[in-house]
Amino acid sequence: MKTGSRRRIGMASLTFLLLLLAAAGARAADWLLLPMDLAQRNHLRAYGVAFHALENGDRVTWLLNYRGGSFLLADTQRTRLDSRLLGVDFEPIGDADLATIRATVAQENMDEVLLEKPPRIAVYSPPYMQPWDDAVTMALTYAEVPFDVIYDTEVLEGGLRDYDWLHLHHEDFTGQYGKFYASFGLEPWYLEQKHFQEELARSLGYGTVWQQKHAVALTIRQYVEGGGFLFAMCSATDSIDIALAWLGTDIVGEPYDGTPVDPAWRQKADFDSAFAFENFKLTINPMVYEYSDLDTSDYAQMRGAEADYFTLFAFAAKYDPVPAMLTQNHVNVINGFLGQTTGFQRRFLKRAVVVLAAVEGTEEVKYIHGRRGQGTFTFLGGHDPEDYQHRVGDVATDLDLYPTSPGYRLILNNVLFPAARQKPRKT
Repeated sequence: MKTGSRRRIGMASLTFLLLLLAAAGARAADWLLLPMDLAQRNHLRAYGVAFHALENGDRVTWLLNYRGGSFLLADTQRTRLDSRLLGVDFEPIGDADLATIRATVAQENMDEVLLEKPPRIAVYSPPYMQPWDDAVTMALTYAEVPFDVIYDTEVLEGGLRDYDWLHLHHEDFTGQYGKFYASFGLEPWYLEQKHFQEELARSLGYGTVWQQKHAVALTIRQYVEGGGFLFAMCSATDSIDIALAWLGTDIVGEPYDGTPVDPAWRQKADFDSAFAFENFKLTINPMVYEYSDLDTSDYAQMRGAEADYFTLFAFAAKYDPVPAMLTQNHVNVINGFLGQTTGFQRRFLKRAVVVLAAVEGTEEVKYIHGRRGQGTFTFLGGHDPEDYQHRVGDVATDLDLYPTSPGYRLILNNVLFPAARQKPRKT
């Protein structure tokens, strides 16, 4: 299958050789510890170092809840050079030091998780997407983690079988073009994107864009049920569940497909087909910039940037390693950030969904995880962890200014999660 472009920032060969010569005389220790607490000056690229070690066939151990979720690697010249090139701090340690660390991990709410092989990564994204439109694309690029870009054609042709981990760009799986009609319906970029989507739907054999998007949503759900790992942010989180709950039902207004909404849409909901949410109500009016009553954007905007925070929940690393992996961080209170979908109303979560982070003292949930079949899904509300209110046309976030971003760390936790050896749950 032909996929989108493979993206990775390569190392400069001359710099590599100079560093190689400089490090040639360095005395190797037994191990390298990449600390992930406040001692680390570039948390984001530390994930890249761990990923590159896996690509090279090296063993990587994730020390859950130890110094912010540190990584333990064999001390090789390649890893030292990679760390220096990426600006990642490391601490050489011997076997005696490692024994002390392991004794601490054994006694405390900590655990060791072996990372076995690098996951094959795909980012679902339209060809007109700008790199700064998607926080995950920026995080992967900054950390130098390779990924492929795919879209509807590849998905519907079975391309997901080539990947372990799939991220959903902030797509609108309902076929309403992000519900930008009221604000941007006459803008050239909106009209161009609408035309592109309509032509793509026709080329794939669908009469409308919403029918095509429903088919893509169903294919993604089947990918997860077969063992895939799904991560989504912003509008992809709730719009895919809306599409799955109303598969084959016209829930979009005339400005989008030229036909009215199915008058019986309320009776046609099937929430069992959705990943995370149930019993929510749709916002059918095409002039309203909202999909449903799931979203908590209004509450966050009332608080404002200075008072908007959410809290990561603490999990028992030895008993709940999966949510523990997904919440590794050097802080547990994180600045909030808006999106078309900023967060989720707790009352609409399915019972089996695990809440990873929420706004304390409220019913607002920010970060969730769950299983579907043999795979998992993880949803993070909001658009860009370091751009509180990202607007259409805003400039790119420069991650060199935020190398220790705790919000971006949540994204990269998800990137390494599929590499972990899954241990049986303790009882």
